[in-house]
Amino acid sequence: MIPSARLSAAIEVLADIIARRRPASDALKDWGLAHRFAGSKDRAAIASLVYDALRRRASSAHVMGDEGPRAMLLGALALARGLDRAAIAALCTGDRFAPEPLSDEEARRLEALKLDDAPPAIAGDFPEWLTDELEAVFGEATVAEMQALSARAPIDIRVNTLKAERARIIPALAHLGPEITPHAPTGLRFSAGEDGRGPTLQVTPEFLKGLFEIQDEGSQLVAMLAGAGPNMQVVDLCAGGGGKTLELAALMDNSGQIYATDADARRLAPIHDRLTRAGARNVQVRTPKGRADEPLADLDGKIDLVLVDAPCTGIGTWRRNPDTKWRVRPGALAERMKDQDFVLSRAEPLVKRGGRIAYVTCSVLPCENDERVAAFLAAHADFVSVDPQEVLALAPDSLSERDDLVSPAGLGLQLTPLRTGTDGFYLAILERRIANSE
Repeated sequence: MIPSARLSAAIEVLADIIARRRPASDALKDWGLAHRFAGSKDRAAIASLVYDALRRRASSAHVMGDEGPRAMLLGALALARGLDRAAIAALCTGDRFAPEPLSDEEARRLEALKLDDAPPAIAGDFPEWLTDELEAVFGEATVAEMQALSARAPIDIRVNTLKAERARIIPALAHLGPEITPHAPTGLRFSAGEDGRGPTLQVTPEFLKGLFEIQDEGSQLVAMLAGAGPNMQVVDLCAGGGGKTLELAALMDNSGQIYATDADARRLAPIHDRLTRAGARNVQVRTPKGRADEPLADLDGKIDLVLVDAPCTGIGTWRRNPDTKWRVRPGALAERMKDQDFVLSRAEPLVKRGGRIAYVTCSVLPCENDERVAAFLAAHADFVSVDPQEVLALAPDSLSERDDLVSPAGLGLQLTPLRTGTDGFYLAILERRIANSE
């Protein structure tokens, strides 16, 4: 497909997403099935255009004066890809398969590209109803933080230290252009190309042998800062597919015991093969047999560390999933907060005296982060919040003295694309007092 035809296809997919309010991945899959002549490179290029348009949906509508799919794409070509009016006009010729030529109004708006007078939700490309929450954590930096969360994300991997060292993996993947991650000690980073595609790492011999896992640097960091160590008894309470479970196994050097579970048994399905590939031998997967089943009941008061990778809105992953930000609703946020309180209540009885809960979200909202921690502490007097500066002491030197990473209420740490070059992650450590509080 020629570049102009890819633009037309992207507009078609965007129209489907808007009309049917469906996930971008579903719309792209259906388009591919209906247009089997399109090769893998074409489909990847179209997906990249669609996701760039969704990243800049609000600002594109503002500069173009139109909320339709064509305006979304034209605005994104200018705002996200830096194309000028002439370059965009050269793609929109009206010839076979190409979008119609630019109207005089479209050309004028692409020339002006005014965002100076745009409100924060427009300039930062986020739902307006989240403004107060975001300003509570970011203040005057809200727009800059959200613009960083609207950019493309790189692809990060974590070298599996149970089987390899980073120095060994770098030359093995040299043909893919790896870079050392800025902070994570076992991470490597790969940049996407012009079409938004990154290297296909899952087919490399090194991946198939379990020498590395694909994992954002922020996820690597919060798992590391949770404080798991050799010979500990650890629970991964919301393990899902096992990404952080695998890192915990490596951090513990296959010693001690990790109990991995998830309220949704279906999410645990991939974990078994991943554990085998990674060579993780200290993990016991406990799959619930039904909604009322508590597979960890025998572990009450025995656990050193409970990792709670809590269900959340996923706002911190908007770089990778830009369509989700336009589908999140206040009702869904309220439900996630209930879920977060529930998983913390499940973690509480497991922790022995002197043991800890590591509460993690991939969110930047105080109501999912500091406020949930504060609510838990208010209800459990025998728990205290560990000073975030103490947690940072476990971090690499590049982060260990970063006061700006402490959350607004001082209960946890907040990573963001702007601050740390990672996805948005929150981490708070809660410790059960050794002695009963009076």
